[in-house]
Amino acid sequence: MRFFLIIASFLVFISCQPQGSELQVLTGNAIGTTFSIRYLGDSIPNFEKKVDSLIEKVNKSTSTYIPSSDISKINKGDSTVVIDAYFKEVFEKSNRIYKETNGDFDPTVGVLVNAWGFGPEDKLENLDSIKIKNLLKFVGFNKVVLNNNKIKKQYSQIYFDFNAIGKGYLVDVVGRLFEAYDVENYLVEIGGEIRARGVNHKNIPWRIAIEEPNFDGTRSYATTIGLENESIATSGNYRKFRVDENGKKFVHTINAKTGYATESNLLSASVILKGDCADVDGYATAFMAMGLEKTKAFLKEHKELKAFLIFMNNKGELETFASEGLKE
Repeated sequence: MRFFLIIASFLVFISCQPQGSELQVLTGNAIGTTFSIRYLGDSIPNFEKKVDSLIEKVNKSTSTYIPSSDISKINKGDSTVVIDAYFKEVFEKSNRIYKETNGDFDPTVGVLVNAWGFGPEDKLENLDSIKIKNLLKFVGFNKVVLNNNKIKKQYSQIYFDFNAIGKGYLVDVVGRLFEAYDVENYLVEIGGEIRARGVNHKNIPWRIAIEEPNFDGTRSYATTIGLENESIATSGNYRKFRVDENGKKFVHTINAKTGYATESNLLSASVILKGDCADVDGYATAFMAMGLEKTKAFLKEHKELKAFLIFMNNKGELETFASEGLKE
């Protein structure tokens, strides 16, 4: 497959006439974004209500934007919270990816996310190197443990932020609902993160189109890829940033080791895996913190991952990189 200069922060579906099993489509809103669900088979009664119920349960467990959620209580220092299965799975996945990436993926970066103005709490005014150094004391997934379904924090100020893995996890939870109803062919998309299983209504792997990086705000699509029982997630600095009064750009990916939100030459990372969407969501975030060369080295050690990267070369020109598995 030939790849062009593209960015995968946004994905669209390739539509065609259904053949065989009837195509069912559900759309709606969740966690501040939209979702689109497609599956083959008979319509499942009250499925929208079931999806809404799952969204509510996951939010009640892991959303920092809900003051009464479990994660919000834990962030406020409540050590009596008994976590549920949703929180536990996200915690354990986060811990594994944190170790695999040597801390480049770290959901305890929340105190810095808030300080820079990207989180639900008030940003810290006049943020300087001294304040950042002090905040880094409260960052590190090695400073938290799960014991008897309760979270123990080395410092009460440690603030969990599962946004970098949470959207992908919600995709998985909805996908597992289909599997519980023996639906083998489905595609779940929430805010651009996707979990696909089986085939589409043309009896071929589900296909998605990937967007070109147009700087003028227009949208066009350069190429398509098929997902064969795979999940895909994208993290990127191409559109998500804020500009301060001096015109300096701050991206939404904060480096948990330095404490700074700065640009790197890696603009976008799309990761594909025959596994959970939460995993590729976490890896994509980690790659943005790693930068291009470190990400390439990581991919050589993790052949189970396929990735498509968009970066800026030394001449200020956009280039792309496709891992070996994706090239095949």
